[in-house]
Amino acid sequence: MSFHWPLMLWLLAGLPPLVLFYVRRLGRRRKSALRFAGLAEAGQVTGGALRRHLPAVLLLLALCSMIFAVARPQAVITLPSRIDTVMLAMDVSGSMRAADVKPNRLAAAQNAAKAFIEDQPGHVRIGVVSIAAAAAVVQSPTGSRDDIFQAIDRFQLQRGTALGSGLAIALATLLPDAGIDAGSLTSKRTRAARDSVDSDAVRKVGPASAGENTSAAIVLLSDGHSNTGPDPLQAAGLAAEHGVRIFTVGVGTLDGATLTTDGMSMRVRLDEEALKKIALKTDGEYFRADNAVDLKRIYRHLSAKLTNENRRLTEVSALFAAFGVALAMISGLLSLAWFNRVL
Repeated sequence: MSFHWPLMLWLLAGLPPLVLFYVRRLGRRRKSALRFAGLAEAGQVTGGALRRHLPAVLLLLALCSMIFAVARPQAVITLPSRIDTVMLAMDVSGSMRAADVKPNRLAAAQNAAKAFIEDQPGHVRIGVVSIAAAAAVVQSPTGSRDDIFQAIDRFQLQRGTALGSGLAIALATLLPDAGIDAGSLTSKRTRAARDSVDSDAVRKVGPASAGENTSAAIVLLSDGHSNTGPDPLQAAGLAAEHGVRIFTVGVGTLDGATLTTDGMSMRVRLDEEALKKIALKTDGEYFRADNAVDLKRIYRHLSAKLTNENRRLTEVSALFAAFGVALAMISGLLSLAWFNRVL
């Protein structure tokens, strides 16, 4: 917890003098009662300590709570968020035919994606982007689960992996009114040009912080290797500027598998670091799936993350103020009921 006006906490220094005043006043009242009242009345005045001091203690706690409220406390609170649109960006490059995840990476990813889609609430619209040497929208965001399933079933393995292109197209499809020129981002350009996103590629109304957009998200499923197209981190940075989180799911094992193509053998391993950096850039999260069972479990866990991951620094002054007022009222009512006076 933090405080917007922490200097106001100095008001707490005024509480010890109030306690001292109460103790002295109680002592004077006891002496006066013993001097002028009968024994019965004195016994009533010097009765149970709980009844004598509880109203004062409650009032002291009420003052503490109200001082905290004046200091404007702030806390990070997890609030239910309503994700309305999710873009599934799925790697269909040749490395996805590796069998280190049974029956192979692509088939396991397709099955898990379908389970993920079935777990989404009815109001969530889902789109699909396929990623190979070029990326393409194979299904625009829709609420029709059958259309999404059919798009996923049509996947075919292709050469090359352009993760940056896939993320840029997914973002442009997710935010059609943001003026994101995906064509400019995914076109062939020199390495120097790829190191920065030019101003013509993005026309933003205003900057957003990473994860600020709680109504949209991108889920990238890949083994992490990108060998063509724009830098995936540049595309992730663009998503972060629009407040869109990217959740990355790594498909494959760290040991990888050996693939043979055109008489040449190559070992394809999971590039965890690349996927972690993409997720971190956007305040998202990375998950690793070593097998098909893990992949389905991750997708189900991801469904919960999309629903409850709206974390905000929220001012909670009203809670402290309300608590203080409630304690003060209880203190006054108890004092009136027991002693026919307010403290």
